[in-house]
Amino acid sequence: MSASRMLSRLKAEGVTVVEVGDWETHNRNHKGPWGPVNGVMIHHTVTSGSKRTVEICRDGYSGLPGPLCHGVITKDGRVHLVGHGRANHAGLGDDDVLRAVIAERALPPDNEANTDGNRHFYGFECENLGDGDDPWPEVQLEAIERAAAAICRHHGWTERSVIGHLEWQPGKIDPRGFTMAAMRARIRDRLG
Repeated sequence: MSASRMLSRLKAEGVTVVEVGDWETHNRNHKGPWGPVNGVMIHHTVTSGSKRTVEICRDGYSGLPGPLCHGVITKDGRVHLVGHGRANHAGLGDDDVLRAVIAERALPPDNEANTDGNRHFYGFECENLGDGDDPWPEVQLEAIERAAAAICRHHGWTERSVIGHLEWQPGKIDPRGFTMAAMRARIRDRLG
């Protein structure tokens, strides 16, 4: 999906989009392939403050250059596009999980990290401390649902192509504070 098509798909799904700098060409493609893309991955940021969160996700930090995702979903429900192409968000994960995403079947437990997820997943970082106490406003949950549905709709995927980082990589806990089963149910209902 081209950057312009991604933007139009998100807007058509009712997402409030903020374009950040040169997001259309900001990527890590020089570090490895982008694609085939097989799904959408949801994360939490372990940060607070929308402006700072977007900056970190766009620019990265020492040891992990940005972009750290394709879009940052802030607590006010806006999706800040920070990159398009390969992004440093998924890391290594389980090839059995990838096969399940491609087949759109129930996910097996993630028990190894042997496959490059940065090439296979769109990534959305969601502003949240990830401590289980920081709230998830309904407007933010709806934006996650809409953004994931927009990408699924474009590719002809079902909600089974949307996973959490915790379902991909052993030891990860994000997103914490809602379940991916509940989010997939929302996405399924939206896709109709």
